[in-house]
Amino acid sequence: MTGQTFDIAIVGGGLAGGLIALAVTQARPDLALRLIEAGAQPGGNHRWSWFASDLPAGGEALLAPFKKTVWNDGYDVRFPDHRRHLASRYCSLASEDFAATLARELPAGAILAGAEAAALDAGGVTLEDGQRIDARAVIDCRGFAPTANLSGGWQVFMGRHLRVSRPHGLTAPVIMDATVAQLGGYRFVYVLPLGERELFIEDTYYEDEPTLDHAALSSRLDDYERMQGWEGEILGSETGVLPVITGGDFSAFQAEQRIAGVSMAGARGGFVHPLTSYTLPFAVGTALAVAAEADLPGEQLAARIEERAREHWQAMGFYRLLGRMLFGAAHPQERYRVFERFYRLSEGLIERFYAGRSTIADRARVLAGKPPVPISRAVAALTRPAPPLAAPQHEDYS
Repeated sequence: MTGQTFDIAIVGGGLAGGLIALAVTQARPDLALRLIEAGAQPGGNHRWSWFASDLPAGGEALLAPFKKTVWNDGYDVRFPDHRRHLASRYCSLASEDFAATLARELPAGAILAGAEAAALDAGGVTLEDGQRIDARAVIDCRGFAPTANLSGGWQVFMGRHLRVSRPHGLTAPVIMDATVAQLGGYRFVYVLPLGERELFIEDTYYEDEPTLDHAALSSRLDDYERMQGWEGEILGSETGVLPVITGGDFSAFQAEQRIAGVSMAGARGGFVHPLTSYTLPFAVGTALAVAAEADLPGEQLAARIEERAREHWQAMGFYRLLGRMLFGAAHPQERYRVFERFYRLSEGLIERFYAGRSTIADRARVLAGKPPVPISRAVAALTRPAPPLAAPQHEDYS
């Protein structure tokens, strides 16, 4: 027993949970906070990246304490028949810097790492070792749980932090290099120049199944590095499987996840971009919303966040439609053509797309003209049920 009742207990110290903890600390340093993380430190083993234009009002200030890599001069994309440099400012944050900032910025003792939650309820959290943490409000940020109530496909990836033996010469991030072999689904390599001799390289696939073949992806990264003439030391790696949501019954999904009186945030609450699988802009927005209403009783806060999730689901309908056409209408080997066509559109449209704020005019422009998929297959994709996002529980969905 701790002998203390906290104002807010957050379960899950990943992006969503960590940002909520930081936002509450910044806005209300008087509140007693507990961030509970099953791993050795918050953040796990991840890298989060975003366009500066993705962030809602207040987002820059929330993220200011973190050590980030920022490319002010834009980024590149590469496709078989189209290459382009875009001017949008791009940012990236490594999990070790995320954890270090939370340790520095949160009150002493606020982070409880290496603690697995056994049960959550409206009055607190019970840990696997039997310890009870009482709290006025409890927020569940434990990551996406596979479900039969949502449908779609998967984004599967392996990333590698590499220190090369000589300067690599890359000056801007390559957000999508789709000139690589497609191998049964939309595949692209993502490259971040972190320093003169440091790179982060990620091999990413939009797949129908959440199969992560570590040996195959590692070998393909080796091949890509050789093709670029990069040789060096591997400093770290990460893998992941993320949902690409194309439909489903969101009310049933919420009911499946719901614990009475407990707020659901992050991917577990449905706060993702359904097509790109980005979570950071929505994690920032949710964190700021929680901080603004941090005095609410837990039940009321849970109701507010659940309503916010329903509004988000409604706002993301256009991207789910595009996802259905990507997976259902485009032949797997030809899916890259959808993105190749998209990256011929205006920069402002592309920025709003990633931020999940496409205008009516943007949506009309995306759908106008000759489609990159057969019309008959597009119509069939909109009427045919998509596979559920249910999968083996051992995969990484964080």
